[in-house]
Amino acid sequence: MTRTTLQRDGIEPALFRQLLGCFPTGVAVITTRAADGTPAGLTCNSFSSVSLEPPLVLFSLRKESRLMATFAEAEGFAINILSQRQDALSGRFASSKIADKFEGVAWHAGPLGMPVIEDCLASFECSVYARHEAGDHHVFIGEVRHMSSGPTDQALVFYKGAYMMLAESLRNLVVQGRLGSPDIDEAYRTLYGTLLRLACERASDGEIDAIEAAVDVIEAHQATDTLAQRIDSASRFFSAIATAGHNEALTLMAQTMTTILRERMTHVPVRPRPDLFPLRRKVVHCLRARDADGAAAALDELIDKLRKGGELQAGADAAPAEAR
Repeated sequence: MTRTTLQRDGIEPALFRQLLGCFPTGVAVITTRAADGTPAGLTCNSFSSVSLEPPLVLFSLRKESRLMATFAEAEGFAINILSQRQDALSGRFASSKIADKFEGVAWHAGPLGMPVIEDCLASFECSVYARHEAGDHHVFIGEVRHMSSGPTDQALVFYKGAYMMLAESLRNLVVQGRLGSPDIDEAYRTLYGTLLRLACERASDGEIDAIEAAVDVIEAHQATDTLAQRIDSASRFFSAIATAGHNEALTLMAQTMTTILRERMTHVPVRPRPDLFPLRRKVVHCLRARDADGAAAALDELIDKLRKGGELQAGADAAPAEAR
């Protein structure tokens, strides 16, 4: 198997993040107290164990996080590991639009006074052991002082930018041929049509450049390029559109749809489709012109051509495989 090794100067942030997503992680809510005693918390999937003796754990926090000062000044924090049933809590504590994250959330003060969320799989109340600067993050190491266990549910798992239980369920439906092509096509039209409209309002010139760069890569494919390379190109095109839309919830949905895209494309015969090139270019042109209707219409036409071209078949071998 051929592997591509990139030097540090060639590390693309978007690809770096995508490859990190290949490692499934649990999801936790990290909580602490502000100086005035107010509970504070955020969603995190960078939690990890460090040592058994003494019992140490860590998590990392972006320097630009609104809660950086709060955690930097706190003497302790709690790690609350979420179950599959608590995915709504993950979204709540990850949202920048919810002022009071704890409103309506069941929690109690642990022995150290840290907020411990009810019904989590496990909670670890820690005193701060060390804090280290690491690039654009700070790494917080905590010494576990108290811990508790909750219900024996399955853990909430994050994988390739989506909750695994959702992404894997959709993937299984595709593989089994139980998710029809019309339904998936409609989902793509609705989701990415909305993201394109948002991108016309919110995208920076640089983000539109990234979409165009993804189009350049698709058009530059050679006959000898592998299916995996073509799948990556298609994924990058749609991911760039999602990024340009600047909506966290829709981006998460788009990442989940990428799982379907990859699965469907795996079962589609590869053939050149230069007839699709102008449609992607039209999407970019409409974005630069801030023409939301035109961008959404170009996407609709792209999906229609794929259907008429016979590349979108029913069941598991159906795919918007336009990275040809």
